[in-house]
Amino acid sequence: MSRGEVKQNLLLQFVSNSSLVTQILIGLVAGIALAYFFPATARHVSLLGDLFISALKSVAPILVFVLVAASIANHKQGQKTNMGPILLLYLAGTFAAALVAVIASYMFPLTLQLKATTETLSPPGSIIEVMQTLLMNVVDNPVKALANANYIGILAWAVAIGVALRHAHGATKNIMADLSVSLSFIVKIIIRLAPLGIFGLVAATIAETGFTALLDYARLLVVLIGCMLFVALVVNPLIVFIKMRQNPYPLVFTCLRESGITAFFTRSSAANIPVNMALCKRLGLHEDTYSISIPLGATINMAGAAITITILTLATVNTLGIEVDLPTALLLSIVAAICACGASGVAGGSLLLIPLACSLFGISNDLAIQVVGVGFIIGVLQDSSETALNSSTDVLFTAAGSYSRPTEAATL
Repeated sequence: MSRGEVKQNLLLQFVSNSSLVTQILIGLVAGIALAYFFPATARHVSLLGDLFISALKSVAPILVFVLVAASIANHKQGQKTNMGPILLLYLAGTFAAALVAVIASYMFPLTLQLKATTETLSPPGSIIEVMQTLLMNVVDNPVKALANANYIGILAWAVAIGVALRHAHGATKNIMADLSVSLSFIVKIIIRLAPLGIFGLVAATIAETGFTALLDYARLLVVLIGCMLFVALVVNPLIVFIKMRQNPYPLVFTCLRESGITAFFTRSSAANIPVNMALCKRLGLHEDTYSISIPLGATINMAGAAITITILTLATVNTLGIEVDLPTALLLSIVAAICACGASGVAGGSLLLIPLACSLFGISNDLAIQVVGVGFIIGVLQDSSETALNSSTDVLFTAAGSYSRPTEAATL
């Protein structure tokens, strides 16, 4: 065997046997090194990242539809899914995150340089408009919902078809189950390419923005990311402890490592659904539960989005010199939580809902949209951190809600 063949075999063994997280970290370091030493070359490897993200986003809608429909169709009567506790954890976590952001904004008041352009943005105008949009998304044409990645519509149709198929013949249910397995296999292949995709994403992003591009927004980023870290490492563990009555940190760190790192670079809760599905399976959770809760969490469990909406809204309020009392700030927490639940599961999905929260203080749409522009400027880190918190929390709360007794979680 030649030396080249030996190296090739060692590389194949490393790819097949080493941890995906290890490979992702190698891709990250390689991407940073390429952007630092060869920035011109780094811009050309963005295709690797674009292909990886596009593949995930393409398969995610149909995967969600089939998994949810198949899970409900094959659900046995009397089989417990623990969806009630998981939904309560989702809502409590999102509201708590918004409240943390309010407190942080009072402790570290921020102001903004409102100089962003507003030409291509069209945010919603009111909470009523958002609710109307959500209701219309629920009854959207299923083909259109799949094509446009309308996850509210996808979930609604998947649930409806799954319920209808519960009365179908066993052979039909088996087809749905086989289709679910097949799509999951395709996703596994795509996920194995994550290190290459992240290598391309990191290299291209740093080559384009530079290492010092976000220095002017450092304080805003510190508060935003600080709030997200506080929620991830203090608030969420406290919520999980209340539910499980045992040390939550082994589960918390597992979710952050296995789900949060990938979500940080894909910047899409929807695209990270396959990763979370695989993690839930490794944790030994019940498929009937996580095949519903994970896609649902990618749509409504948006703690990071609630933080972003609250911080940027209160920064705008401070910039304009508007006085905000405690009851109004608490109302903002509720509004931010509602807005976050309507945020899209794609990169930057929460930013266009900022004007909705700004309207609570009578801030004009023109100024609010400039704040959205600021969000896009800092989005390289803000949106990545937000998605990492959102997506890892989906698995965390699914696991916490699935274990009704501490002894059930002892093997994690």
